[in-house]
Amino acid sequence: MDDTLTRGNDPRYREALLDRLGDRDPIGELAALFERLPSVLEGLGDDALTVPEADGKWSIIQVISHLADTELVQGWRIRRILTEDEPALEPMDPDMWASRLGYEQQSLDDVLDQLRALRSANLRLVAKLRPDELQRTALHLERGSESLATLLALVAAHDGVHLDQIRRIRSAIDGPAASDA
Repeated sequence: MDDTLTRGNDPRYREALLDRLGDRDPIGELAALFERLPSVLEGLGDDALTVPEADGKWSIIQVISHLADTELVQGWRIRRILTEDEPALEPMDPDMWASRLGYEQQSLDDVLDQLRALRSANLRLVAKLRPDELQRTALHLERGSESLATLLALVAAHDGVHLDQIRRIRSAIDGPAASDA
């Protein structure tokens, strides 16, 4: 995916996420996050968590904190879509959340616990939904009308984008010598 497509209001970003997911089951992909996270975090020291990929870019702890807060927001959106008719969904500004909520000062264990608890609760809810419930819609104030199924697909692909980002950050931190070993 093109790294310049980083804003949810760009229709190309939405399409790139959906293309990235392809025909894989979004709920299965959401459930697989905690199978994939250990490999990208393996052997990572505490000091490396706060090193950004480059100037103006996020660190690993900021990325994982973003995933946890995204899960919080998505949980709220899912519940609104299921209980309200065509609710309006406000966008979130990830950079503002990162700076104002002190992502770089978070504990990895605490953030992973939060992400695990929120994702588990959301998965329990969506795993039992009927097809008609997955087709309920909301009005995202940047992207327009979206079904719950589409929202879940976007979040599943979003996970993959950020797992790739963590891999890039690790490569930037470790340098070329580490990949040659």
